[in-house]
Amino acid sequence: MISGLDVHVSCENLGIYGYPIEIQALFFMALRCALSLLKHDAEGKEFIERIVKRLHALSYHMRSYFWLDFQQLNDIYRYKTEEYSHTAVNKFNVIPDSIPDWVFDFMPIRGGYFIGNVSPARMDFRWFALGNCVAILSSLATPEQSMAIMDLIEARWEELVGEMPLKIAYPAIESHEWRIVTGCDPKNTRWSYHNGGSWPVLLWMLTAACIKTGRPQIARRAIDLAEARMLKDCWPEYYDGKLGRYIGKQARKYQTWSIAGYLVAKMMLEDPSHLGMISLEEDKQMKPVIRRSSSWNC
Repeated sequence: MISGLDVHVSCENLGIYGYPIEIQALFFMALRCALSLLKHDAEGKEFIERIVKRLHALSYHMRSYFWLDFQQLNDIYRYKTEEYSHTAVNKFNVIPDSIPDWVFDFMPIRGGYFIGNVSPARMDFRWFALGNCVAILSSLATPEQSMAIMDLIEARWEELVGEMPLKIAYPAIESHEWRIVTGCDPKNTRWSYHNGGSWPVLLWMLTAACIKTGRPQIARRAIDLAEARMLKDCWPEYYDGKLGRYIGKQARKYQTWSIAGYLVAKMMLEDPSHLGMISLEEDKQMKPVIRRSSSWNC
């Protein structure tokens, strides 16, 4: 249920630069699962060492460079450009003027999230629900970051949940950017399908993340929204519009994953012990986030 949706969501980013948050988070989860499956014997030792090394590097990279909160946004806004050597704060030479206007209003004082993508001179500041939920469930996000993601969802409920959970990406791309990125794709018009559409299948991932962070009331509120409409609407694949108010223009009905997402969310909320099947606890041996240079706060 994750992989199919992920491939579709990520295709827009992968064709342009880097590896987006969904791929990074799923890769982190896969590595941690592989680590738990390997035997600690002579044959498995080499693989375990390689996986541990990659996990440390990946967690540092994601927690340091993909993470965005109010303070980090303000730091990026004040970046100097064309810095050199290991003391450089602006590691990717991001031009502050490239920060989109919407993100300044979107970012609450309390809250944060993993942005869509990072590469030299370029950052995709969009919110992607799948990547951030997997980051929580895999413990790619630290406990503090996980709580901040939940704070963001609560603070920006209308934008990220609206009238039907859950907004797959925010905000939608439109106009010239839509033409360039999607090739004028008629299915991915603004606030539709993978371009800011609302996907009920994501309800189970949101619920799992809420339970893990001790915020089941957020999941309950989202499930109540879904229950009010999904049966009446014949279990659509996705919804359109800024608030997710309209059944998607090409949405198929009686979608198995929409139904399954709702049922799994209900079952987890009724019995949170099910969370252990899809969630990994924090690895205490994982290295903490290290500041990028001594001049970071200068």
